[in-house]
Formats: sequence, structure tokens, C-alpha cells
Amino acid sequence: MNFTTRYLSVFLGTCLVLSFTLGSKQGYAFEPKTIEAKDITNETLAPVYQFTLNDIDGQPVDLKRFQGKVLLLVNTASFCGNTPQYDGLQTLYEQYQEKGFEILAFPANNFGKQEPGTDEEIKSFCYTKYALDFPLFSKISVKGEDTHPLYQYLTTQSPFPGEIEWNFQKFLVDRHGKVIARFQPRLKPLSQQIVSEIEQALTKS
Repeated sequence: MNFTTRYLSVFLGTCLVLSFTLGSKQGYAFEPKTIEAKDITNETLAPVYQFTLNDIDGQPVDLKRFQGKVLLLVNTASFCGNTPQYDGLQTLYEQYQEKGFEILAFPANNFGKQEPGTDEEIKSFCYTKYALDFPLFSKISVKGEDTHPLYQYLTTQSPFPGEIEWNFQKFLVDRHGKVIARFQPRLKPLSQQIVSEIEQALTKS
């Protein structure tokens, strides 16, 4: 076997090995880099807008789409004593949505295992029992080692740091993406404190 033939054989053999390795993994793709809260670098864009999360149907949602709106971020659960707050949240949404208000709900199973279901089960429960209209996201973790980067930011780098205490903790974000208030889990959405803060934020450009 001459040099050219030997070189060609080695080259083809290498290609076959690579093809087998990659082809044996269905849907093979490089894993995307996980963005940690500390990796936020775009100083011209508020940190809240620098995250992308999947909605309850698994579709990516870039939070930049909510720029210019007042946001209420809530970690939710389907089997909690606070779960009836979904009614109040929906009422808030209906009352202020046309004025530039959005509620972003993030189901989480961190407290008492009160959100054990799949995204499909959570979606069915929320839309059937509470007829929600505001954005519902895929289940994430809001506490512990696997905390989602958005909640890493909210609990460590926002103006209102501290671990999430329970289901239905609420963060209010103004039109510029600044976190301006944090409400305790038991404080109902239609309480005077929350309503007043939302109305004040909506009046500011």
C-alpha cells in the first residue's frame, strides 16, 4: 500500500467514526451555555430584559418583548394555600393590561412539592380552573442550587434581595426594567398596597 492510499484510508476511517458518533445521537446539538445572573453584561439593557425562558408550551420568550410595560413577576403553584390568588391576579390583569401592565407567572415546585405536575398538567389546571389570560411560563426552580438565572438575579442582585420565601412571592418591575417593589407571598394581589404600587408605576413614563 503506497503513501497516498494509506493516507486516504486513515482519513476515511476517521470520518466514519465521527459520523457514527454524531449520528447515533438523535437530535444531536451542542448544549447552549447557561447564562448566570453574574454574566449580565449589556449595560444599556435592564437585567430583567436579558433573560429568555420557555413559555408553558415550550416556546422561548425573550423578556425584551415586555420593555416599556409594568411587570408583576410571580412564582406560582397549583396546590398551595395561596393558589386562589390566581383569581386576583387575573382581575388585576384585566383591569390594567390595556394601560401597559403584564403579569408573568413562573410555576415552581420548591415549596412543599405543591407544583408536582408537568407543564401540560399545569397549563390545563390554570386555564381550566382560573381561565388565565396572562403569560404562564414553563416550570422552573426559584430556590436552591438549580435556581433559574432570572431568580438568581431577583434574589441576589436586584434592589430587593433575599431568598424566595414561598409560593406567590411578587416582584414589581417598572417600565424601564427596574425592580421597584417586592411583596410577601400572603399579600393578595388586590390588596391596596399592591394596587397602589401598580397604579403609581403605570402613571410614570
